[in-house]
Amino acid sequence: MFERLLKAAIVAGCAALIIPQSAEAQWWQQHPKYLHAMANLRKAYWLIAHHDANDPVMRPEENHALKEIARAYQDLKNASIIDEKDINDQPPGDMNFWDHRGRLHHAIDLLREARADISGEEDDPAARGFRYGAMKDIDKAIRTTNDAVQAWMF
Repeated sequence: MFERLLKAAIVAGCAALIIPQSAEAQWWQQHPKYLHAMANLRKAYWLIAHHDANDPVMRPEENHALKEIARAYQDLKNASIIDEKDINDQPPGDMNFWDHRGRLHHAIDLLREARADISGEEDDPAARGFRYGAMKDIDKAIRTTNDAVQAWMF
């Protein structure tokens, strides 16, 4: 009887330790779309702004893309505040890139993913204007980043 009770206590203790870890490992998968888009915008901004010592000077197209990303980020930040989301609780991102060409192409992928994240319906009428502005800014950032890729002749 005592062995059976001890086994049950050990199993319950292990389950209590494992369940929170498995839930924490996937918290970002159910994260609000605005916050996920904001994380992607931050990553794209970093990728475009980042230059190694061997890289040539930043192109004007890249500067323009950075401005558009900053505008889109601010619009999403405002929409998230209206929706009462915690804007400091953003999911982590993949920052793997290997060369200048990969850096800009990866930024375009992140911008497209951010655009897809915010393309769904918006329930809060007060946030719709911010979302629409962010979508326009992200579209401009995608175009200007594509222009930068073309300027570098990739």
